Amino acid sequence: MNKTAIFFGPLKGAVNRVADKLKDLIGEDKVVMIPVINATAADIEKYDKIIFGMSTVGKDTWDSTYSNVDWAKFLPEIGKVRYEGKTVAIFGLGDHVTYAATFVDHIAVLARELTKNGAVLTGQVPAADYEFDESEAVVDGMFLGLPIDEDFEPELTPERVKKWIVQLSKDFVF
Repeated sequence: MNKTAIFFGPLKGAVNRVADKLKDLIGEDKVVMIPVINATAADIEKYDKIIFGMSTVGKDTWDSTYSNVDWAKFLPEIGKVRYEGKTVAIFGLGDHVTYAATFVDHIAVLARELTKNGAVLTGQVPAADYEFDESEAVVDGMFLGLPIDEDFEPELTPERVKKWIVQLSKDFVF
């Protein structure tokens, strides 16, 4: 399918709002919005251009105790898909003040799952553009996707999203 799929979760929060901003900038007619809560590998396989969006999660989110959380349910589906030939990017919401030592680590968790199955990620952004202490999502000075902090830097979100869409348009051809 020629449309870009935005797989996001959870619904009705900051991730949903950022996903909507992406949709608006790309063009509503060029995007399919897919909440991850009930999405499957079959849903992923339908698309060649995919953006994944998630909020900050800790190790506890991936544990079975929290198996009802959107991404905890969806993450196993990620591993059932081969990503060769697909264009893939990630955005992640985090809190650079409260979680400065683990800022948007979840981007790295998702990136590892995707690359294990052949994904080549696009949309890396310079870590120097952000304030934080540490992040697993930084490789060679670049975040593996777009970090957004709606808790402490919401005023920066519109420009960061706009700049990222311009960057992605080279690979996604919106």
